[in-house]
Amino acid sequence: MAHSWDPTQYLAFGDERGRPFLDLTARIGATSPSLVVDLGAGPATLTALLAERWPDAEVLAVDSSPHMLERARGVTGVRVEQADLRTWRAGRPVDVLVTNAALQWVPGHLALLPHLLEQVAHGGWLALQVPGNFEEPSHAIRRELAAQEPYAPHLADIDDPSSHDAEDYLRVLQQERCEVDAWETTYLHVLHGEDPVFDWVSGTGARPTLEALPADLRTRFAEEFKRRLREAYPDHGHGVVLPFRRVFAVAHRV
Repeated sequence: MAHSWDPTQYLAFGDERGRPFLDLTARIGATSPSLVVDLGAGPATLTALLAERWPDAEVLAVDSSPHMLERARGVTGVRVEQADLRTWRAGRPVDVLVTNAALQWVPGHLALLPHLLEQVAHGGWLALQVPGNFEEPSHAIRRELAAQEPYAPHLADIDDPSSHDAEDYLRVLQQERCEVDAWETTYLHVLHGEDPVFDWVSGTGARPTLEALPADLRTRFAEEFKRRLREAYPDHGHGVVLPFRRVFAVAHRV
């Protein structure tokens, strides 16, 4: 079941969501690329950092969401293109291809990596980052609730994100004759507000679930979800700590 994106909700935690992007792109060794592509760029606020780093490059933000791209069109130095990352093809070889927090929405995306590498020029770079926190309470509670009545009949076909371990990405990319740097990091995000973990997940992983429910059930689901999240992530007076594992891989095509 397709869902839509709200760039305002997504950017509510812009600093926290931006840290993995910075850690990822810091490992890219390109010096003077001609074409830089951010695949699954969302509102392109982070794509703008690529334009700043390589001001002489053509920088392209690709996303399937018209709502995200509407925001992206206002970003200086970035051209936008609407496309599905599963079928997107570059018009010419890409020197730097970044996909940040997008592949987790593509089932079986390990099999997509060779196609993505085909878009990268020899000597170019592919850099990816995906969340690796899907067994954390923020996701486990959502799945548990979604499997219960009266919600389950409405949620059978929703998009459900998933990812792999760093070694899995490393092995696939190595098989494509790339030099690969793969790693993982767990960030401890300190969040503030009445229901900050709910606010976080409702902009990303829980959004398809909430959108798929009728309005009356959505309100009921959200209130129970909030209650359980408050129990799982208590505020001890200094904010709510949200551990968030991220998985990274940077491949140099040689």
